[in-house]
Amino acid sequence: MSEINSSRAPEPVGKYPHAKRVGNLLFLSGVGPREKGTKKIPGVELDVNGNIASYDIETQCRSVFKNVKAILEDSGASWEQLVDVTVFLTNMKADFPTYNRLWAEYFPNNPPCRTTLEILSLPTPIAIELKCIAVME
Repeated sequence: MSEINSSRAPEPVGKYPHAKRVGNLLFLSGVGPREKGTKKIPGVELDVNGNIASYDIETQCRSVFKNVKAILEDSGASWEQLVDVTVFLTNMKADFPTYNRLWAEYFPNNPPCRTTLEILSLPTPIAIELKCIAVME
């Protein structure tokens, strides 16, 4: 088992690696849309209390996908090697149609398995997080 940390993905918000490789499987920790080296969240406007005032789910989705790709590539895998993705959304009704459209754009052929869950909140003021498993060749 080996621990992997990407030099291009945002820093974890706790004590955990970006990914772990076990045999030919790669398990990614939850990945959000934050930018590396900052607390900035693309597509999110916060109020004075640090709560979400508004957000753009498309911008967050594209940022999450970018972060997942960076972790995969820095682990020696690729986007096409994803086999299972768990999606956490904080507003299923409002955000699922946009997420689903972008999913089809990013996976035009042979998409991985997917489970999408609505949850009350995430550890940082984000609207989406992905938990991924990839197979290494």
